[in-house]
Amino acid sequence: MERELHQLRRDVEALATREGRMVGTHGHAKAREFLVRRLSELDLFPYADHGFALAYRAGSTDFCNVIGSIPGHQPSLPPILIGAHYDTCGPLPGADDNAAAVAIALCVAERLITRRLHRSVVIALFDGEEPPHYLSPAMGSMHFYDHQRKGPVHCALVMDLVGHDVGVAGLEDLVFVTGMESDPLLPAAAGAIQPDGIRVQPVLNRYVGDLSDHHIFRENERPYLFLSCGRWEHYHARTDTPEKLNYEKMLAIADYVTELTLRISDADLQGPFDGGDTLNLETAGVRAHFGGLLGPAARLSRRWQMDAFVALAMAMYGL
Repeated sequence: MERELHQLRRDVEALATREGRMVGTHGHAKAREFLVRRLSELDLFPYADHGFALAYRAGSTDFCNVIGSIPGHQPSLPPILIGAHYDTCGPLPGADDNAAAVAIALCVAERLITRRLHRSVVIALFDGEEPPHYLSPAMGSMHFYDHQRKGPVHCALVMDLVGHDVGVAGLEDLVFVTGMESDPLLPAAAGAIQPDGIRVQPVLNRYVGDLSDHHIFRENERPYLFLSCGRWEHYHARTDTPEKLNYEKMLAIADYVTELTLRISDADLQGPFDGGDTLNLETAGVRAHFGGLLGPAARLSRRWQMDAFVALAMAMYGL
């Protein structure tokens, strides 16, 4: 545990420098080189024949996804993808956005490389997620899906803003997960996990919209899960620095993502897309996590009640 905590911190500090990782800058190039080296150190296999760095050009700007693979024993099966973007919105440190998620992805990769996996796992560190590239053809996850992907993806697990405590007293350890509704078997696979160190609140993706790199997978009706702790006071600010993160929470999220990967690998995700019934998981989470704060407002049994609760919670707590 201590070694993994130390490595999480080292990875975040290596990425979250003052110069930032804005596309086209020296800091961006340094981050790319660091990530290529880390994937190599972890003994991952390059996703592409020519190496971990998958360069591409959009307009007059050069980008680069950094992608490795952990081969499974049945490589013909569609792989699970664990994704996080590594660029920043301007010359900002970006510790929580999104060095924390990248560090967690590397932690999970180190664990999985020693496991006997029947399905391959792709570790995708995407470029170009931040404005002005977001939801444009330059966005790394979109370019990967449309131009670099080798075949179908079984399920995408995407992380963004997963290094901080939720800024509501009593809810600091919360992690929001959207996308359980994207396949009928995901609620059971994800809901069976009882993580230590964090509490998970399932949320329909339509409540918050496509906030990160899971967009392209949802748009193409591929199963996905998106993990986030939401925005906080240091979002897109120079104060988003490594010492403000909760590394114990990050390690707990790494535990959760590891278990998700193993369970989803065994799940026969055949759709229909958005056919998952998550209401029971959502209401159980609301009762457990928000009941003391909202009292009777947390007693939900119908979708329209959940719709109203989410609107109320977002208004009251900025979630």
